[in-house]
Amino acid sequence: MPLSKQELDTYSFKILEDYDAKNPSQIFKNKAKVSNQDALIIQSKVTDLRIKRGEEIIGYKIGCLSKDTQKKMGFTHPASGFLWKNELHQSGVELNKKDYSNPAMEAEFGVTLNRDINPELVSFDYILESIQSIYPLIEIHNLVFNGDPPNGAELLANNAIHAGVILGSENKVPNNNEITDLKLVYDNEAVDKWIDKKWPFDMLGEIEWLVKDKAKTNNILKKNDLILTGAYGFPVPINEKKLIEVTSSAFGDVSSTFI
Repeated sequence: MPLSKQELDTYSFKILEDYDAKNPSQIFKNKAKVSNQDALIIQSKVTDLRIKRGEEIIGYKIGCLSKDTQKKMGFTHPASGFLWKNELHQSGVELNKKDYSNPAMEAEFGVTLNRDINPELVSFDYILESIQSIYPLIEIHNLVFNGDPPNGAELLANNAIHAGVILGSENKVPNNNEITDLKLVYDNEAVDKWIDKKWPFDMLGEIEWLVKDKAKTNNILKKNDLILTGAYGFPVPINEKKLIEVTSSAFGDVSSTFI
């Protein structure tokens, strides 16, 4: 049964309040029954609340790329969330673990757009022609799931558990197919790695889905938006680790220290 407007509003206020308090997802600890559809409405309402208090959207994230993760979350497609200007950091930044809840990282690529995206024209080639730059990055998550599995609604309501981006150096878009590896490194030890990832196919495959999905709620991808193209694995908690690095043989490195 769908939630009432009052329930949706109450949950949205609570989700944001708990996020601000670095204690996310308390409504699911209390076993709130939320459908995926209602969770998307909550995500949208929380987004509106953040805009109203002066925060600025700078782009979008794509999550749950792998079929295994989608199945685990109860999805048949990826998930998405919003990126915020006040949560964008540059490589080398020092961050405090206390500002997150079970901070967990993903190695990823991000792209910026050279034009507004027309959903009616979208195709893989159209997307490729719309890319301004590519970056290596670290995506920060609050890896907290308090509800019963599958946790798809909890993930969506909490902005796809996104908590920030650490951005590496800008790269111009390669003219030809480019093969790269990608590593997630904690205190000089690789904790996850991938080889033979091919630009643009392994990076841009789900942006068309994102464009069409966001168009349903009149969110049009704009020029200069940053798009996190999706991680190839699941977020890895940092626990007691401090130095977090992501390396790509083709697109460079990015790092951050968590104290």
